[in-house]
Amino acid sequence: MSLIFEELDFQHTPLGEISLRKRSEPRLENKLIYEVKMNEEFLMSSLFVEAEVQLSHLGLAALGDTFDDKSLDVIVGGLGLGYTAAAALEHSSVATLKVIDVMPPVIEWHEKGLVPLGEELMADSRCELVLGDFFAIASADTRGFGKANQDQKVDAVLLDIDHSPSFLLSPGNASFYTSKGLSSLANKINQGGVFALWSDVKASDNFIQFLESVFADVRSHLVSFPNPYTQETSSNYVYTAIVR
Repeated sequence: MSLIFEELDFQHTPLGEISLRKRSEPRLENKLIYEVKMNEEFLMSSLFVEAEVQLSHLGLAALGDTFDDKSLDVIVGGLGLGYTAAAALEHSSVATLKVIDVMPPVIEWHEKGLVPLGEELMADSRCELVLGDFFAIASADTRGFGKANQDQKVDAVLLDIDHSPSFLLSPGNASFYTSKGLSSLANKINQGGVFALWSDVKASDNFIQFLESVFADVRSHLVSFPNPYTQETSSNYVYTAIVR
């Protein structure tokens, strides 16, 4: 089997140059991998998605029995390669899913079927891809995420945009990871609803204190997965917090 290396898209954005490529990995029996780079930095890979998937499963599980019979309205901050969104849609209780991403190219990749989960997400009537700045929307002086109804609250917000609360893709995101920013978000989630956050590394004690000052039942989940390159186990973190 011949090796594959193809750049599927390359575009300039306000945050820098973003590119999507697919390649076969000879070290893994030519497994086909999709990768996203921002400038010279790798943002995501289809080879390592377990924590992105668990962001949805752990986040929605945190709702508990209270929401068992409810049709859930869910927000995903950050589309990426679509794994968090697809995992959320595995839950039949999810009635609506809005995925907010600030990058037009990322949404286009899914609309054009350039990424593995694009067609699946576009075919699900519950799923809407929204071009927008999640952090601006979350911080806005409204009580919800709805366009027509600005006071329309949701049941869950699942966030995977920055590498961690202290390692940001854009300096402008910093104000979100404070008591004030988190309070604005909490006001847009129904009582008993959940905020869940993916982080590449363990969050700082300061950020955990901010979470605990705004939310209840804050929990840290270590998500481990095999790393075929190192032959060891790698890990990310998912944080869940309940709206009082």
